[in-house]
Amino acid sequence: MNINELISIIKKKLGSQINLEKVIVEDKSFLHKNHKGNTKDKFHIKITINSTELLKMNRIERTKKIYKILDTELKMFIHSLQILIK
Repeated sequence: MNINELISIIKKKLGSQINLEKVIVEDKSFLHKNHKGNTKDKFHIKITINSTELLKMNRIERTKKIYKILDTELKMFIHSLQILIK
C-alpha cells in the first residue's frame, strides 16, 4: 500500500465512526528513516483531529477508540502513530 492510499483509508474510517470537524493525516516517515525497526512498508503517521466528540472523552478512551478503528492499519501498515486532538 502506498502512503496516499493509507491516508485516504484513515480519513474515511475515522470520519465514518467519529463526528469530526476536521482531520489532517500526515506522513512523518522521513523523520524516522534511520530508526531501528523502520521499514519501507510501515509508515509513521501524525493525525490531527478537531472533534467535540473526542474532547468529551478522557485521553485513554479516545486513544482506544482511534486504535480500535485503525486496528488493521496499525497491524499492517503503521509503525508509529501520533495523535493530536483539538
